[in-house]
Parts: sequence; structure tokens; C-alpha cells
Amino acid sequence: MSKKHKAMSVSLLDELHTSGAGYDVLRYIGLPELLGTESGTLLYFMGKNIARKLEIQSITDIIFAFDKLGWGKLELVKEKKKELIFHLMSDSVVYRLNAPFETDFRLEAGFLAEAIQIIKQVPCECTEEVHKKIHQVEFSVVYTDF
Repeated sequence: MSKKHKAMSVSLLDELHTSGAGYDVLRYIGLPELLGTESGTLLYFMGKNIARKLEIQSITDIIFAFDKLGWGKLELVKEKKKELIFHLMSDSVVYRLNAPFETDFRLEAGFLAEAIQIIKQVPCECTEEVHKKIHQVEFSVVYTDF
């Protein structure tokens, strides 16, 4: 039996006060072991689900959520007819890229795809490219049904 939950205001993220180390251990060590080979796909859809739980009305809300969730500083750098390009940078991104375990940004990509879909009201998918030398992640959100 599924319960419908009312979306929460993104401002509620201000009430979260946790250290990122525990989160990283769960996300990069615990979850991949639990989820197995489908970890990347499941994290992507987990991100989409998280975006649905928040009242996202603008790109500013998305940027705020990324910051409050400890994912990093997100910036919209290019807007094309069928695509948005974002860059993610911060100390937390640097630490994650230099971590002694494998990291990814599939959760963030799923969140971003769904959040843009909510705002633009058009189906979206998101891919990410890690630029390890400059400690940056580039997300490309593509409108799939234009």
C-alpha cells in the first residue's frame, strides 16, 4: 500500500545539521554493496524521487537544495534550446573526487533531471561528466520530448 506524501518546502533543508562523513560512508560504501551492479541506476532514480518530494519551483530552489544537501555549489553555465549545462564545484566535490573509494554523481544527476522536468514541464534526462583535474562535475540536462 502506497501513501501519497505532500511535497516539502526546500526551506526545510535549513533544519538539517549533519556531518558529511557518515553520509559518504553510507552512500559510497554501504549502498553500492547493497544495491549491487544496478547501484548507479537505482541512485539516479533515488535522486529523481527526492526531487519529487520537494517543492521545487525554480533553478534557484535547485541550487539551494544542492548546497543544503552537501552536494556542492551548482551553477547554470549554458542554456540551449533543448539542453541545460550545469557545473558543480566545491570543497565537498574535491574531497569526494579524492576519496579512497569510488564516487559518482548519479544521485545528483537524477535529482537534477527530475527538478528541471518539474520546472520546465517537459521530460528530461541528465548525464554527468567528471573533470577530475579541475575538480568539477558537468551535468547536461536534455529535454527528451520537445
